[in-house]
Amino acid sequence: MWYVLDAEEGAYLYQGFNREITKEEFEQRISDNTLEEVLHKEHVKKGDVLLITPGTLHAIGGGILLAEVQQSSNVTYRIYDYGRVGSDGKTRPLHIKQALDVTKLVRPEKYVSRDGYLLSCDYFVVSHEVITSGASYKGDADERSFGSIVILEGCADVICQGECIRAKKGESLFVTAGSGEFTIDGDAEVLITWVP
Repeated sequence: MWYVLDAEEGAYLYQGFNREITKEEFEQRISDNTLEEVLHKEHVKKGDVLLITPGTLHAIGGGILLAEVQQSSNVTYRIYDYGRVGSDGKTRPLHIKQALDVTKLVRPEKYVSRDGYLLSCDYFVVSHEVITSGASYKGDADERSFGSIVILEGCADVICQGECIRAKKGESLFVTAGSGEFTIDGDAEVLITWVP
């Protein structure tokens, strides 16, 4: 999931394709550097939420600051790198064969919020909360799920098992599974994530 924290006027990202294409066209467009012509360009603004489902080609454009929440994964297939080089001065490796096997070659589905959360899917739930003095947030890091907290604005105290940690804008905290109830106090805008 991408949650757009800030975006310059006209900023966009890529998510999927602007039409359905074949695997052969996909491979050809990678080869002749025309892939961007068939990518779905999504103009974004602060507060937008995008669900990037597995197998969806995606890339963040310039002028965008976002928070990313994802299921644990160590797999990224790079199929295009804008001519960039690594710290060693060499082009970074591409993973075209692997990408051809798993990439969805269709338009992306629009995400529609449900259950009153910013995002709720099979893999995680994300809540967007604005906490003000005197109105704390109570969560639970139970036996099956952690609590991940990202401070988007302001600062807050996170209290769990008698310990209090202060966090400010740009910082994140992780309450381990089995820690029990936690409280967030202060004046802050936060993202809270857990596993359903």
